Amino acid sequence: MRKNEEYGVDWNWHDANGLDRVVNVSGTMTSLGGSVTSARVAEATAAVMPRFVKMHDLQARASETIAKLTGAEAGFLTASASAGITLAIAGCLTGLDPAKVEALPLEPGPDNGVAVQMGHLCEYGAPVAQAVALAGGKLHIVGQSTLTRDYQLEAALEGACAALYVVSHHVVDYGMMPLDRFVEICHAKGVPVIVDAASEYDLAGMLAKGADIAIYSGHKFLSGPTSGIVAGRRDLVRAAYLQNIGIGRGMKIGKESIAGAIAAMQQWLERDHAAVRAEETRALEMWQAACALPGITALPLPDPTDNPLERLRVFVDPVVAGASAAQFAVAFGRLDPPIVVRGHEVEKGYFDLDPCNLTPGQAELVRDALPQVLSTPAEAAKIDQRAALSDTRNGGTQSYLDWLA
Repeated sequence: MRKNEEYGVDWNWHDANGLDRVVNVSGTMTSLGGSVTSARVAEATAAVMPRFVKMHDLQARASETIAKLTGAEAGFLTASASAGITLAIAGCLTGLDPAKVEALPLEPGPDNGVAVQMGHLCEYGAPVAQAVALAGGKLHIVGQSTLTRDYQLEAALEGACAALYVVSHHVVDYGMMPLDRFVEICHAKGVPVIVDAASEYDLAGMLAKGADIAIYSGHKFLSGPTSGIVAGRRDLVRAAYLQNIGIGRGMKIGKESIAGAIAAMQQWLERDHAAVRAEETRALEMWQAACALPGITALPLPDPTDNPLERLRVFVDPVVAGASAAQFAVAFGRLDPPIVVRGHEVEKGYFDLDPCNLTPGQAELVRDALPQVLSTPAEAAKIDQRAALSDTRNGGTQSYLDWLA
């Protein structure tokens, strides 16, 4: 496909740096760089780099923007949403006591429990449980993997400094306690609630439902530089920010990422969301039409956590299509340039196409690649099925093991 330059995709940076071209229809994935930023965000990031700035002043400016965006009393920026989870839990452990901050994670004190529903203990590139442990927290697991009851949460709050609620497509999607009830029970016991909402559009809803801290990614839907947003109650935000003299030192964020994240948040407040959605819908309609092939059924489906977007789910009947969803997903990744589809559930017989990170020309490039791959099953069928399925489960770790091997 490299010869098909008529799409007008700008590959100059990749080519000049000797890096593989990539078309991302997988989503806002860390392994692919999170998301693409606008020129406005890139300029804000670059503008601060040759200058000194008082970092506390810059974080105070970030706090003002975060408050406008989320309705929070205060907020700050850190290295990532994962870092935000750890720092928020640490803040609940220490308050504004610097000696306690320095004692973490080895000496968190006796009430270091963190209540989390079992169905929320997912893996997002690393285990949720590890983000808790890094702060010195001790998991108080609530319920079973597919069902949480009120009394189970109430019991788990004994000796707890915080409760963590995860909003993500990675978590179990039934049997879990809704956020408003989770908050009600926790607050009755005097336990603050931290919500991990890294990949969510709803930047005000978590706090509006009573969460004390809400954590977002600055580099996913917001399309800023790599960063995490910690927003919520002023006392807890201040305590979490204080962790920068302790465990947060290794999670610090630079001036350039703060400036870029502020610009991304301001841009979000001004964004024409309807126009963006219309362009995403245009891409989905093109792709769906291109998938009108034997053994292939393509349907637009809503986001599982109710973000205002749809993805195209491509169901594959391997008998009719001549290859499986897993084999086709790998085949797309072997094109030049590679097209990375959302294939984390290919064992169920489908893969998804996400329109949220397209640059000009890429929607059309994907449109033409779909029949090219899906109508030549003999090539895809050469790919080992077991290896393709194994890569879905193990590929994220294997890519680290393979690095510089």
